[in-house]
Amino acid sequence: MAKQLANIGFFIGLPAVLLFLWWAATLDGGSFYVPTPSRLGDAFASVWLGDRFVTDLLPSLARLTIGLVLTIVAGILLGFLIGSYSWLRKTLEPLLDFFRAIPPPVLIPVLQLVIGINDQMRIFAIVFGAIWPVLLNTVDGVRSADQVLNETSRTFHLSRWQRIVYFIGPSASPQIMTGVRQSLSIGLILLVISEMFGASDGIGFTVILFQRSFKIPEMWSGILMLGLIGIALSTLTKIVEGRVLRWYHGLKEVQHAS
Repeated sequence: MAKQLANIGFFIGLPAVLLFLWWAATLDGGSFYVPTPSRLGDAFASVWLGDRFVTDLLPSLARLTIGLVLTIVAGILLGFLIGSYSWLRKTLEPLLDFFRAIPPPVLIPVLQLVIGINDQMRIFAIVFGAIWPVLLNTVDGVRSADQVLNETSRTFHLSRWQRIVYFIGPSASPQIMTGVRQSLSIGLILLVISEMFGASDGIGFTVILFQRSFKIPEMWSGILMLGLIGIALSTLTKIVEGRVLRWYHGLKEVQHAS
């Protein structure tokens, strides 16, 4: 109980301290480029609790959700497939290293020409850039599965599906969750970048529109919204990870206690 209260205190206390320092630094009215907390709060409410909630925020959340779901599903499936066969892993390794090294933002102009300036292009950009942490961590997790247990499961004539569900999957799940956690922030970044190029709605489009119109508090409100989305994604990931890896964290606590 005391640990939970301490975590809540840190979660609330640090933003409160930063907000106080921000308020103190802008007592004289603040810079044109740095609005006061009250001005930013007013701008946030007027922008994101109004029409733009439907016209810009919801479309961005829909693209992000679809992109991340496709990223996680495709990354895990391909990771299990590649990690299960050494010959396939060795064959695809140079190709994977090549595509992983390409910065996804530089492909957005190319994707616009090939796919078009539409939601499909933005979702594909998210998947292409965010899939690598999930894919590579899944491959490593599958490869690092205990070979003794793997051979034992073969001895007992367990099917490949049974080995994946009851042995390989749980063994690889800590690394898979690490990859998922990394991919969420990458997906959010790529969503914003893709919406800054030729878009007519979305959070990224709104931030650029306000910046070009010199509506500085409104621009900062978009940045604040992105930060809140990032916090929500992190919190959701921790909840899912706590349930999926409950056995893993319990095992670590037992090991530390011993």
